[in-house]
Amino acid sequence: MKYIKSPLNYTGGKYKLLNSLFDIFPNNINTFVDLFAGGFNVGINVNANKIICNDQINYLIELYEFLEKSNTEEVINNIYKIINEFQLSKSNADGYNKLRERYNENKDILDFLVLTFYAFNHQIRFNNSQKFNTPFGKERSSYNDSIEKNLKEFCKALKEKNVEFHNTDFLSVNLSDLSDKDLVYCDPPYLISTGSYNDGKRGFKDWTEVEEKQLLGLLDELNSRGIKFALSNVLYHKGLSNDLLIEWSKKYKVHYIDKSYANCSYHFKEKNAKTVEVVITNFESEENDKC
Repeated sequence: MKYIKSPLNYTGGKYKLLNSLFDIFPNNINTFVDLFAGGFNVGINVNANKIICNDQINYLIELYEFLEKSNTEEVINNIYKIINEFQLSKSNADGYNKLRERYNENKDILDFLVLTFYAFNHQIRFNNSQKFNTPFGKERSSYNDSIEKNLKEFCKALKEKNVEFHNTDFLSVNLSDLSDKDLVYCDPPYLISTGSYNDGKRGFKDWTEVEEKQLLGLLDELNSRGIKFALSNVLYHKGLSNDLLIEWSKKYKVHYIDKSYANCSYHFKEKNAKTVEVVITNFESEENDKC
């Protein structure tokens, strides 16, 4: 199956894992809640009657709402205007820095989008003052035909699907109306895999054991109401183990992204153990691959 790829190269994006995820997800979903939407690769591709897109990063949600409401050709024409105005290229750091300065003053959503195309590894980072601070992606990042194709397909899907946007902490999303026909998908920051998205240095809430316990408690509460959930996470990473998650997961179904780990006999805590990525659910999938 051909999937839509987000125009944002968001850290931790699940585009390459969509086949594995959709093999696990139920076939018929009424409301799909993407609780930590990020680049929105999962939510934009899911087949559901209603899709809730939530993220605490307001700039992401503002961008998605803007793309949904705007004429796509006009958006692309304005992208080229900005590129020409600042003479953006793979080598013009000065032009990139000037655009970044203008964005941090005016917070124009199109400037933000163009910055992501030319930022280092297309990353999105803010400092504690909510200033975009990703450095220039010299000789690596640019706006190209592939990104434009992804942008067009992404915008088309936003307009065609029934997407509802929320910009709030995961605990504040109203899940009271959900039923057993719905699915809450969570791809939170990973407790043992600290990155730019959960280091607490972007002017947004970081991710600690407190947030981890709050999320697991929320999923337990959903389970008690008969509402399906799916949680993406890692059990082991670079010799570290998320013991809190490992113990909690014993109540549910653990689906290993790399099926070779499913026999549970691997000595994960070895110093050079690979990252063990999983999807934890409170429902059976057709694969039924819990060890």
